[in-house]
Formats: sequence, structure tokens, C-alpha cells
Amino acid sequence: MPQFIDDATFGDYFTTFEHTAWRLETRRGYASDREGERYQYHLATGTLREDGERPWHVNVRAQTGQGKRIERVRLVDTPPTPEQLFLLASAAGNNAAGEDIRSMWRTDAERLHLPAEDFWLFDSREALLLHFDDADTYLGAELVEEPERIVRYCQIRDAAWHHAIQREDFVAQVASTV
Repeated sequence: MPQFIDDATFGDYFTTFEHTAWRLETRRGYASDREGERYQYHLATGTLREDGERPWHVNVRAQTGQGKRIERVRLVDTPPTPEQLFLLASAAGNNAAGEDIRSMWRTDAERLHLPAEDFWLFDSREALLLHFDDADTYLGAELVEEPERIVRYCQIRDAAWHHAIQREDFVAQVASTV
């Protein structure tokens, strides 16, 4: 069983990183999204009410305002799941706040042999490997500092980022599949 960090310290990683915070999202959906009001609203209307004052957006603006980068790549199925469509829609607000969220088709990720692991990589020095159960419920984050594992995450980041597609272009690709 992995050793999880104290959940109370999870948010600290997003204020104390020095240069880059990068994430790979591989799940087809997240229980926390499905349980949220924003997801239910999106499911019912196909739209989102953006709130630029959400705590995540406030922090993204603060960090990117200091010259730091926050980036992520999300894997998307063909056709996208309702949760993936929600995340694609919500990425517009995150990107407007200064985060750079891109997407990649799952088939391309599989061709590149990217792992089915969700993780945050901070400054290419430490990572938080996120653990979920079969119902997509977040179980905890494992701190990874071993150099061999960090190098592997850096290689995954580089491959994923190279092949990821900017949101606007990906939205057009999704529209052509439905």
C-alpha cells in the first residue's frame, strides 16, 4: 500500500512550486466531478457558468503572474465520455486563468505507451501520484521523490506534451466525431 500525503498539505504543492506544475489525467471520469453542481449543470444544459473567482483560478492567476507554468494533458476517448466533455468545457475557464490544458486522444496515448496514471509533476523534482478506486473516487496522493521515477514522469510529460492538442483545436476535432 502506498504512503499517502496528508490531504491538508495537497494544496501547498500548488503554491510552493518554483517553475512548473504539470499533470497527466488519464481517467474517463472523476467521482468528484460527477458529484458536483457544475457537472450536473453541464449535463443538463451542455454549458457552464464560468466563475473566474473559483479558488483554483485565483491561484493559477497568482502563480502564472509570477512567471510559473501550470500545464496538463487530458486523455480523451472516442467518443468522449460525458465527464470528458465536461472537462473539455471547463478547460476554457482554466486556460483563461493562465493554465495551459491540452488534450490527447486515448488511442494516441496508447500508441505512445503512456501509462494509465494520474499524476502531478512539480519542477521535475517531485510528483504526486493520484490514486483512485474503480468508481473513480480519489483515495489519496502518493509523494514520489525517487530520481528514477521522476525521470520516468519527465519522459511521460515530454511525450504527452509533444503530442497534445490545444483546447480550441481539440474541440473542433471532437465536434467532427459527433
